[in-house]
Amino acid sequence: MTAPVEAEFALDPEREYEIVTGQPILKEAAGARAGGITARLGARLGHYIEANKMGAVYAANTTFTIGNDQRLPDLAFVSSERFPPEGEPEGIWEIAPDLAIEVISPNEIYGEVQNKMRDYFNAGVKQVWIVAPEHRIVTVYRSPVEPTVFSEDQELASEDLLPGFRCRLSEIFKSPKSKKSE
Repeated sequence: MTAPVEAEFALDPEREYEIVTGQPILKEAAGARAGGITARLGARLGHYIEANKMGAVYAANTTFTIGNDQRLPDLAFVSSERFPPEGEPEGIWEIAPDLAIEVISPNEIYGEVQNKMRDYFNAGVKQVWIVAPEHRIVTVYRSPVEPTVFSEDQELASEDLLPGFRCRLSEIFKSPKSKKSE
């Protein structure tokens, strides 16, 4: 769950914050399972995007301008057509990504993730993927009211935004095991 940061406290430079309606909102650590899922999905998505020279994938510490706010999606994709001539900005992306991915961690409230999804679409994001580790599903939104749900026994695909991209969700949700348990 994200928590508003009280104005009387100094912001911790070691922590990450989203700026929502002018207020800093602490972005809580995701936890190991959500972090692993994010890394596995990001690796596959990044490999596909790079191999097809489509743009770039960004991690959770990348800030994007979303309307009047600043958001840090867990993963994001920006198509090469939208890059400025000088390339990636040094700091904040002043545009919304083409794709924003949110991996729901145990401390997040689903309603807050839904609000963030609506903000993304209002800012021009083409798709939002919401990954629910607890239920082992990925919901691909092409609009706030147009979801497609993929379960762990399916391949994640998004032909309209990422033609040819396929990702077995069983591999994304598979938790690595200890060598001791083999």
